[in-house]
Amino acid sequence: MNGTTTVSADWLRAAVGSVFRGVGFSADAAAQVAESLVEADMCGVASHGTMLLPMYVERLRSGSVSRHERAEVVADTGAVAVLDGRHALGQLTGRQAMDLAVDKAKQFGIGAVTVRHAFHFGRAASYAQQAAAAGCIGLATSNTRPLMPAVGGAEPVVGNNPVAVGVPADDADHAVTLDMALSEAALGKIRMAEAEGRTIPDTWASDADGVPTTDPTAAIAGMLLPTGGPKGFGLALVVDMLTGVLSGGAFGQAVQGLYKDTATPNDCAHFFLAINPEAFGGGFAQRATALGEEVLRSRPRPGVERVLLPGQPEEARRRRAETAGVTLEGSVLEGLRRAADLVGAQLPAADETDLIEEESNVR
Repeated sequence: MNGTTTVSADWLRAAVGSVFRGVGFSADAAAQVAESLVEADMCGVASHGTMLLPMYVERLRSGSVSRHERAEVVADTGAVAVLDGRHALGQLTGRQAMDLAVDKAKQFGIGAVTVRHAFHFGRAASYAQQAAAAGCIGLATSNTRPLMPAVGGAEPVVGNNPVAVGVPADDADHAVTLDMALSEAALGKIRMAEAEGRTIPDTWASDADGVPTTDPTAAIAGMLLPTGGPKGFGLALVVDMLTGVLSGGAFGQAVQGLYKDTATPNDCAHFFLAINPEAFGGGFAQRATALGEEVLRSRPRPGVERVLLPGQPEEARRRRAETAGVTLEGSVLEGLRRAADLVGAQLPAADETDLIEEESNVR
């Protein structure tokens, strides 16, 4: 199936959740993972959305991802904890870890939690926003398999390691969510381009010889390029230190790819930080709102309607998708259906309110 189909967010949540229930998760755990994937689609981050479902199911069936629904607490001392993810879905252990970090921040002013033996956790922004919703400044990071070279290097030594920060304010319109991978583009976006037969900008990746390329297939076999050159590389290296090295988990070459061998655990690591602004004195949310307002009221350059805060474009898309529906590429919807068939899950029936619009060419 080519083209796109727009479905209601509720239908998509129910459909994705049914697949995770079919593979053996509780209704609550299945709903948490479904919400994470669908929210990514709603925010316009399709590379972290429903397109991941077939890979998740394949790994669950091969055993490289476990059906545990909670991480094991390895160490818990004051403001710090270390969790063993036991190769469970990262959406489940990530939420658990940030909950713990927030609880510690409320008690000690700050909470830091690492997760080793983890798996892909979706959008890092989700966990930063989780902390911000609880009134804390939140930071979430993860390491990935090496995808980027060092400055002047010709082989990958660090991942495109995402970093997300969530900052609460007086109201949602002034909250800040920074979420970025440290490569110029996420690997998922390149895979999406490959699946759709599109080229990519030559600033996204190089081929296996280090030459910038517009061919997504060559890029997948090659290396991602760091954003900001040496700055992006340096930040990615620090994230590997905070996640794999600090947690006692895998780092560098020990972290495995998501797609190359789905029978081998990904074995990434995560780091979550929550800071309680009240521990530094009152009025933080008001001051954060004031700073945000300065940004929003700043003069835009010619051709730009208005200046936005980090996270606002994604939030606007999410709100719009809640009523207008979620648009999926045909390949993603077909992958959802195949995954459901594979695990014996029954997708919910779609009536005219669920199937909002279809523009497809079935071959």
